[in-house]
Amino acid sequence: MGRADQAAIEAGISGLSLMERAGRAVAETAARLAKRRPILVLCGPGNNGGDGYVAARYLKNRGHTVRLAALGDPSKLTGDAATNFNRWQGDTETLSLDHLTEGTVIIDSLFGAGLARPIEGSAAEVLSRAAEMELTSVAVDLPSGINGNTGEALGTVLPATETVTFFRKTPGHLLYPGRGLCGDISVVDIGIPSDVLEQIAPTIQENSPADWAHQLTATASPTSHKYTRGHLVIVGGEKMTGAARIAATSARRAGAGLVTLAVPETSFDIYASDDPGNLIESRTDFAACITDKRRRTVLLGPGLGIGQENRELVLSALMGGERCVILDADALTSFADDPAELFNAIQGPVIMTPHDGEFARLFDTDSDKLSRARNAAKKANAVIVLKGADTVIAAPDGRTRINANAPPWLATAGSGDALSGIIAGLAANGSDAFDAASAGVWLHCLAGQCVGPGLIAEDIADVLPAVLDSLFFEPA
Repeated sequence: MGRADQAAIEAGISGLSLMERAGRAVAETAARLAKRRPILVLCGPGNNGGDGYVAARYLKNRGHTVRLAALGDPSKLTGDAATNFNRWQGDTETLSLDHLTEGTVIIDSLFGAGLARPIEGSAAEVLSRAAEMELTSVAVDLPSGINGNTGEALGTVLPATETVTFFRKTPGHLLYPGRGLCGDISVVDIGIPSDVLEQIAPTIQENSPADWAHQLTATASPTSHKYTRGHLVIVGGEKMTGAARIAATSARRAGAGLVTLAVPETSFDIYASDDPGNLIESRTDFAACITDKRRRTVLLGPGLGIGQENRELVLSALMGGERCVILDADALTSFADDPAELFNAIQGPVIMTPHDGEFARLFDTDSDKLSRARNAAKKANAVIVLKGADTVIAAPDGRTRINANAPPWLATAGSGDALSGIIAGLAANGSDAFDAASAGVWLHCLAGQCVGPGLIAEDIADVLPAVLDSLFFEPA
């Protein structure tokens, strides 16, 4: 965002103009929330504080009761923030607990997205007390105390009722705990030209159909048949047979033209008794069965079980790098004692879909979630889907998407199996690995929203046709 501001200034838009528009947007939000309640503006020692001085001026001129409390000596401000401090025609008080009263609406413009250390002293005391009082708060850019790069809470944070940010979101708006502390987020146009994104060339995005929906629609052709839509092989386990069956149904709903379940002979009858659209075969000759070039996608993990036999199945699937391989759950955990064996076997497109526990068995966990996923993708040379309420999808080349549409109802057994099936179905249908993973996560979450409370994993596949329809066709 610093580079975006600078690029706008170089294009002829003054920094003072950008700050004026930002502060005015904050004032409009605070006025809507406050109505006739008093407003307390907390101003920090940088440009975030400068936005607060602008907001305070607008609100005072509109007749609101406004108090302004500054952290540090505002006479030492420089640049545009100093100019707006000097334009403020009211009292400037020193930040203290005495400013907090019931019913007050707070504008939190102490620190922005660039904060890199915990808040201390009087600022921490005021934010902590305001949080205890559950005061209505408008955060400027981000709630003070949230790291804009990671979403981590750096000490005390006042949860925002609404957050007003500018031009584009930062990762801190999408990653927990930051996302849960932002309240409703408004992204305001303050005059930064959109083409500055080309100069910045960001590699991190919020996951959105705008980035991958064209791949889904491009594979829909009147001349398609089951093999052009893709033949997916799912390797099933002996005991937890439901996991692979949930994945298979989800994969077919997501677009795979044909799904074969390669299963142990001891469980053949169980798999064959369910979903007649699935093909069932023994996995005894698995290595031979995937030499058929029409079987271009393989999913291993749901209900697979852990052990040497299953490691060999994974290594067979990866051999030659000629097919897209999706690895979930047990397929990953089977390599916990030697992750390098797995990574060294990867020669073609691979998607891994671990939750935090599975991830920790293979990769380093000493950094924030975004960095963990990106480092793992590079190390394994695979697309990593690090699951959670803020799922991160990372490609080996650095491209990263953060998903933000997950409902709580997906926290149920089998939901992850449905996700791996959707991703595998999209990959079988022709989407590249990064887009298949991104689309699968987003569609899975939207399906969860559609079902709502009471969701069980089997529901996800049932609502996928309606979810996909919303992408293929404009509403009437």
